[in-house]
Amino acid sequence: MSRRLAIGSVVVFAAGCLLSAQQVFRAGTDLVLLTVTAARGSHTAATGLVQEDFEVFEDGVRQEILLFTREPQPISLSILIDASSSMDNKLRVAQTAAIGFCRRLGPEDVAQVTAFSNDNRIRQTFTNDIDALERAILQTRANGSTALYSAIYVALNELNMMRRRQAPDEISRQAIVVLSDGEDTTSLTHYEDLLELGKRSDVAIYAIALRDRNPTPTRRFNEADYVLRALSQSTGGRVFFVSDVNQLPVIYNQIADELAQQYTIGFISSNPARDGAWRQIGVRVAQPSVVARTRTGYFGPKQVP
Repeated sequence: MSRRLAIGSVVVFAAGCLLSAQQVFRAGTDLVLLTVTAARGSHTAATGLVQEDFEVFEDGVRQEILLFTREPQPISLSILIDASSSMDNKLRVAQTAAIGFCRRLGPEDVAQVTAFSNDNRIRQTFTNDIDALERAILQTRANGSTALYSAIYVALNELNMMRRRQAPDEISRQAIVVLSDGEDTTSLTHYEDLLELGKRSDVAIYAIALRDRNPTPTRRFNEADYVLRALSQSTGGRVFFVSDVNQLPVIYNQIADELAQQYTIGFISSNPARDGAWRQIGVRVAQPSVVARTRTGYFGPKQVP
């Protein structure tokens, strides 16, 4: 199978192995979609699994899986690059690694590039043009302080708006890949608001945190670590703490590999409540030593007055 991030699209109303011909769902309201990463150990992808290998639970209650595919769906990516002054001697390696990541895009995938320092600058809007993405990355210059939380907050909103523009029966994935070398020093966004928006967005967040080999602990330093870890865990992504900038190409490649080997699972909740409450999600794989990772939950539907 191709290692591209996406190799085709599947619609909710499809018949055959994805959905029974007798079943019709409204993707925008009823069908809960999960992007699931399955791994043996920390890094080895568990490929070749079938629907019967998975169990999905909502608030501890097992749910019936109604949609399953091993083919990675098209993805919309927001690539965030720290362009603060502290990145000056690391930026060239970071740019090269990010460009290599963009070259893994599939024909139906799109990405945007944002450089953040004192503020956020969208260098390139969502596109499938790899050359345009590369030019945007290379135009990034290090200057100013770090508005990390604001950059992620804006990216989440951009992806949420993109989701709302999709057709109701369109299945796709969304992810943020953010690189930063540490502290948030400038954001107007509070981290509590960022964590709340992350829970309300079906966007996986992959964070690459560059760290000094001999760091001096500070309150802000620890806060940034906590926020990046919490965001990645709650959204089904991952966080990487890296002390050597030369490891960035390897890290970006690991993320691309993971995005190329994910499963899409859909179910309709057995909970009829329309109270907008948070619902905890768990996915289990019935194979020894295989662990599944996805978003930790979602907010249920709310009755419209």
